[in-house]
Amino acid sequence: MSVYMVFTKEKTIDPEEMKTYAQKIRPTFEGHPVKILVNYGPTEILEGDPVEGVALLEFPTVEAAKAWYESPAYREIVGHRFKGAKYSGVIVQGV
Repeated sequence: MSVYMVFTKEKTIDPEEMKTYAQKIRPTFEGHPVKILVNYGPTEILEGDPVEGVALLEFPTVEAAKAWYESPAYREIVGHRFKGAKYSGVIVQGV
């Protein structure tokens, strides 16, 4: 059963840090079974607080999702996202 990582960007703090993050993210997926389903396309808020963007990643298992998130390649660049914007991130199991 697939699992999904959902990242919501709530507020940009430093656009240059976000630019660096965006330039470096793709190579971190190499060797990981990930499918990018949503990548900051247009959004329409139906409920709750506004968000600037949403990313939705599909993985075959929780372990595979965590393996990418905790990988050395991702750990090396994630600081740019932490400095660049306020985010929320969750893993959710599909049905």
